[in-house]
Amino acid sequence: MKNIRKFFLLAMGALLLPTCDDNKIESGDDDNQLTVGTTAVSELTATSAVFTASVTAIGNLSEKGFCYSAMNSTPDVSDNKLTSVGGKSNFSASATGLSPETVYYVRAYAKNAKGAIAYGATATFTTLSDQINPLDTYTAPDYADDYAAIASWSRRSQWNLANVHDPSVAKCGEYYYMYQTDASYGNAHAGHGHYPYRRSKDLVNWEFMGTAMNETPPAWVKDSLNSMRAAQGLAAITNPTYGFWAPEVAKVGDNKYRLYYSIVVDNYIATGKANTTANFDNSWTERAFIGLMETTDLASNNWEDKGIVTVSATDKGNNWNRVNQNNWDAYFKWNAIDPTFIEDKTGAQWLVYGSWHSGIVALQLDPATGKALNPIGTPWVTADLSTFGTLIYTRGSSSRWQGSEAPEIIYNPQTDYYYLFLAYDELSVAYNTRVLRSKNITGPWTGYNGNPATGGQAFPIITHPYKFNDHSGWVGISHCTAFQGTNDEWFFASQGRLPANTNGNAYSNAIMMGHVRKIRFTPDGWLVVMPERYANVPDVPITEDELTGTWEHIRLQYSAGNQATATTLNLHADKTTSGSLSGAWSWDADNKILTIGTQKLCVEREVDWEADPRKPTIVYAGLDSSGVSLWGKKK
Repeated sequence: MKNIRKFFLLAMGALLLPTCDDNKIESGDDDNQLTVGTTAVSELTATSAVFTASVTAIGNLSEKGFCYSAMNSTPDVSDNKLTSVGGKSNFSASATGLSPETVYYVRAYAKNAKGAIAYGATATFTTLSDQINPLDTYTAPDYADDYAAIASWSRRSQWNLANVHDPSVAKCGEYYYMYQTDASYGNAHAGHGHYPYRRSKDLVNWEFMGTAMNETPPAWVKDSLNSMRAAQGLAAITNPTYGFWAPEVAKVGDNKYRLYYSIVVDNYIATGKANTTANFDNSWTERAFIGLMETTDLASNNWEDKGIVTVSATDKGNNWNRVNQNNWDAYFKWNAIDPTFIEDKTGAQWLVYGSWHSGIVALQLDPATGKALNPIGTPWVTADLSTFGTLIYTRGSSSRWQGSEAPEIIYNPQTDYYYLFLAYDELSVAYNTRVLRSKNITGPWTGYNGNPATGGQAFPIITHPYKFNDHSGWVGISHCTAFQGTNDEWFFASQGRLPANTNGNAYSNAIMMGHVRKIRFTPDGWLVVMPERYANVPDVPITEDELTGTWEHIRLQYSAGNQATATTLNLHADKTTSGSLSGAWSWDADNKILTIGTQKLCVEREVDWEADPRKPTIVYAGLDSSGVSLWGKKK
């Protein structure tokens, strides 16, 4: 980009290109020798520069200074002239009123008492652009990763992305809106309604807005629950214990927004008592429901509840017995939680849901209502559960309790693939994100090796617990939403948790910070997410020179419950490398691809969140030949 400031020129002061030695007397007696040094140029801007030189002479000087020109490659005192006061050694003068992005010639001169003039060698310099470099005026986010001090409800105006769990994002007007599960450090949300939400114009600075649902849940939930219990010969539950989980917000058409939400009933089936160890009655806990609200304007927060969409379904009839609390062979086959909405390229609409039980299912929707295209039926009578959805992924066929959840699906028309994101393992530490791809919503879904993703073979892993230097690092990074920005860039948002005992806090693992990262699609049609959180750093073109130096490199090799840590990678100016990767490196500036050997890495400008103070840096992400994510950050 022509007008971007030449950073390395600034760092060097100027490009000095001396020509021939002009130290000679041009007039007057030649018995008084003058020797004038080459001019050094410093403090270079678009319109000014500082010149410095020295002179040796026998006798006194009557004048010394600098002459410069943009036209004359050997400027003399008939051109632009600056005189300098002071001694002979390192005299200087400041030139102002220069033209931006212009080549100038400058040389020092000196005149002795008899009028003889000598010139130093000519130096060449180029003024900078008069365009302000956006990186010079950029300010990195300064909110703390450890937000324990402001976690309470009374401090919510200061939260920004504090207290975020299971986010979902949609754009309405000039704002992005983020909705989430009822989860917070110290249960700060309790008693203030359900499905907290916030908004942002830039995906960096977020304003907490309140909750999307009142404290009392819609009446249909309790009515539907007790109607189903009555049909199964069970007594009504007077005061159910509810959990409010994982909303999904989506724009449908030109002016309609849907919010699919999960409400879990946490009471034992047999007796209806609350789920506590003391109340255990040798039965499983009750079902979950997915409901729907609609609005035409997210800013209004005026939602019309549309009632039930689907419910947890089982092929075990009334056999809800559970031998003990260590038995994990779940009663419900499809678990009605963690919905995600997608409209496919044919215009068909789908609700994809299900977590931890037998797998993930896709339920086709009626576009007019947002509910099931066909009646879902009775969720415990028939062994055929096809009306509740088509199984599209299971981590393992032998268990009804498997650590995979939180499906999210996007479609990228440039690659013509759908991408299925899955959260794996327990959420406090080991949480990681897997990605599969397919040409169809219902599959088959394949992993990085091109084989069907059966038996839990879900790769690549695109997030994993990690730790760059100078920071505690992050764990529990998953349950994502993926969405497009205003410039068709793709983004990934999730929570991240601090490790236990961070800053001496035994409960720091409950500190959940919202993370937003940029997604990049690789040349072979997979995707990666950037290692550093998105901070809206100006997208100034990256030069080869900026890539040279020392990097922190992380390989996100799966290790349950452990953080991947950084090693050192060096990119040398001669295009060789040393440290974590090997091979010659090259830079494709147009596509922002760094190649090291045969390894291709997607590069972006982001913020070094671990630095103090935080500052812009350069990061990369890629997938190695086995589908393992590689993350890097320039130090």
